[in-house]
Amino acid sequence: MWKDYLAGYIKNNRASGVSVRIATVISALLLSLLCSLFYNLWIYEIERIKAEEGNWEARLTGAVFERELAVIKSQSNVEWAALNETLSGKDETTIDICLKNKRSIFTDMPQIAEQAGLDREAISYHASLLNMYLIRSPGDTALRWVFPFFLLVTAAACLSLILVIHNAFAVTMQSRIHQFGILASIGATPRQIRTGLLQEAALLCALPVVFGNLAGVLIAMGTINGMNLLTVDIKRRLVLPFLYHPMIFVLSLLAAVVTIWISAWVPAGKISRMTPLEAIKNTGDLHPGRKTHFCILSALFGVEGELAQTALKTQKKSLRTAFVSLVFAFLAFFLLMCFFTVTQVSQRETYFEKYQYAWDVMATVEDTRIDAFEQADAIKTIPGIKSSVVYQKAKAKRLVMPQELHARMQKIGGFQNASAEYVSAADGGWLVNAPLVILDDASFLEYLSQIGAQSDLYGAVIRNVTRDALDPNFRKRRTLPYLKGDGQTTVLRQAEGEDKTVEIPVLKWTDELPVLREEYGTLDFYELVHFISASCWKGIKNQIGGLEEDITIRILAEDRGSLDELDAIEHAVSQLLGNTYQIETENRIQDRIDNDKMMTGMKAVLSVFCILLAMIGIGNIFSNALGFVRQRKREFARLLSIGMTPAQMKKVFCLEALVIAGKPVLITAPLTAAAVFGFIKMSYLEPMLFIREIPFVPMLVFVLAVFGFVGLAYFLGARKVMRSDLADALRDDTVM
Repeated sequence: MWKDYLAGYIKNNRASGVSVRIATVISALLLSLLCSLFYNLWIYEIERIKAEEGNWEARLTGAVFERELAVIKSQSNVEWAALNETLSGKDETTIDICLKNKRSIFTDMPQIAEQAGLDREAISYHASLLNMYLIRSPGDTALRWVFPFFLLVTAAACLSLILVIHNAFAVTMQSRIHQFGILASIGATPRQIRTGLLQEAALLCALPVVFGNLAGVLIAMGTINGMNLLTVDIKRRLVLPFLYHPMIFVLSLLAAVVTIWISAWVPAGKISRMTPLEAIKNTGDLHPGRKTHFCILSALFGVEGELAQTALKTQKKSLRTAFVSLVFAFLAFFLLMCFFTVTQVSQRETYFEKYQYAWDVMATVEDTRIDAFEQADAIKTIPGIKSSVVYQKAKAKRLVMPQELHARMQKIGGFQNASAEYVSAADGGWLVNAPLVILDDASFLEYLSQIGAQSDLYGAVIRNVTRDALDPNFRKRRTLPYLKGDGQTTVLRQAEGEDKTVEIPVLKWTDELPVLREEYGTLDFYELVHFISASCWKGIKNQIGGLEEDITIRILAEDRGSLDELDAIEHAVSQLLGNTYQIETENRIQDRIDNDKMMTGMKAVLSVFCILLAMIGIGNIFSNALGFVRQRKREFARLLSIGMTPAQMKKVFCLEALVIAGKPVLITAPLTAAAVFGFIKMSYLEPMLFIREIPFVPMLVFVLAVFGFVGLAYFLGARKVMRSDLADALRDDTVM
């Protein structure tokens, strides 16, 4: 039967095989792409964790010296062990360890610790790195999302692809039920029919599976290299080349084979269970005479519209996957474009434009105290710098008494809406956060002159502004005076540890802030920010403490619009401080360029998935358009016999393509509009800001591309029908 029928059918009916091959290629491509991208994401996460958190899997902390370190290195499963000089001290050392067999880490490390004379409490594990090797620490309660997310996406992709390929097989097999009935009536058993159909599926899909896998690898390679190209200039970003492992090819190939086997087994099993009489009675025609209750196309386009509407209704089940995938593809792409547009507009308004006059170059000097930093004046002499401020922050608290509250503050209820995380009752008042911003002496005196305060290095300028906690608009939240501002001194307390206090003079209560790239009162509306000089900090640091580890340097350039100028200043600052301190620098213009590149890269990657989702639907449409050729031959042969012209037949095909591609757009457009309205409302963005930058062009290109491919599918199907001998289609079935 295989030689006389199945092989002959494949040879003489290439169009029906094309639809199966297209669906197979798309499915294998998507699975290969998913596996390849995930593998690179996995490697990237491993390298990122190593770069940011350290390349170690376990640590021993305690009295470990040369002898103990030699014992650790001599253990058979230890790949390497090294002293961590940053975390080690005089009395206690820290040893970083990596093992050859990582899966035995929780059984081997206690034994290694015992050999070194340490107990189990001296062991710490790098949970985030071990999780990337699928090794879960029993005490790790953190949510690790990479592998569960990939497995969920892969399972969902396989399920959707099973539906797609199932429909492709079902379409071709359904069109031959009448023939299978004839074969069954002359002795073919259900097992023979089912086995033959599965063999046919294997022959049709063998090469497309391999081709789809290779195409998926190439697309993944292009995606990763494109991302690296877009973000190559971004600082502090780890750039990795595209990586591939032979096991990825095996796994993606296996997933594709299983998916195709399930897809072919379901319709083959269903057809093989039909009785010969049921199969012979089934002609597989589309029954165009079936009347719908209400036909919009009929009202608009006459009899051609009614025929198109009836044909679409008949194919509704087989086109279900195409409809759903196109709806989700349009919805995902539209929401993706609109979401990134809202994000970029919001970023520009709340960050890049809001602080564009506050900084040009920022430098972070690590592990340094401002009272010991002696380069503040030297920075101001760098060519191209208009002004600079060196500052550092420290934690402190302050007691606020009821009588100090401003009348407007009392009117909104005082601290009754404050979170206990930030404000607590104490000593008849409220204990609030009072962060210190410590400026270098020259910058502090310049700030005092700017706000009209008396020049004095010993004292504080207090930001006397708070926000209305009841106002939900975080973008333009209402502000109001905080305290009465009549106090001549302020009493600061330690934020943590001993309850030490220090009293310093108040030089001015103000809402005018120094020009820094800092935000105040964003999470804690009731923080009472104090600006003090480095000299003042020297006198109170022993009582307050809480100093942050790093110094920040804010620089304004003379030529603020030149990237070359800002790069030159960055380089000069690095040259001045780099030999003495560990520093990191950034500039405003490059930050914006990097941000735009990151946004573009993210949109490109996510757009690939939207395109692949659309390809699933388009593949299903090609399957139907090419797979129903035989049925459409019979249908249009009957219509020609009663007087319909070829032009009218082409119009029917055009209307079907228009409805198939247009209906998902009509459904997703209002859903997208509602979602965008929600985005804008949640972000308190002015609607006109979004409307002026609505991503109309990429969305239109995406829509036109889908319309073009759907039109191409129906063009090929219609051409096949129109070029065939329609008179032969009215004859009785034959086995071939």
